[in-house]
Amino acid sequence: MWLVFALLSAVFAALTSVLAKIGIENVESNLATAIRTVVVLIMAWGMVFLTKGQGGISDISRKSWIFLILSGLATGASWLCYYKAIQIGEVSKVVPVDKLSVVITLILAAVFLHEKFTPKTLLGAVLITAGTLILISK
Repeated sequence: MWLVFALLSAVFAALTSVLAKIGIENVESNLATAIRTVVVLIMAWGMVFLTKGQGGISDISRKSWIFLILSGLATGASWLCYYKAIQIGEVSKVVPVDKLSVVITLILAAVFLHEKFTPKTLLGAVLITAGTLILISK
């Protein structure tokens, strides 16, 4: 089931890039990011209430709060940079560079989460990096 959600995530991420590029025309990138964030906020809390998950707030540990807040800050920084990049660059070039996050995630997961960095993982990271370099080259 995780694969279905991961594929849907990829489809929605692709739509996000194209729709954002169209929507950001003549809009300051930070303002566009703020508008997008409000929509995401409403949608996320809507899902919490729809699934009756709001009761779990009191069960969240201090450690989880800290890391969720740090993750939110990283997401915000990523979105601000991403919107600026698509505003001034071509989506077809920005998105592959943005997806280098996969390679960076593999490295960070190996270092901090002690996830295995296998030959297959290494090959995938090299191919993603090579593909990115090919897509952004002139």
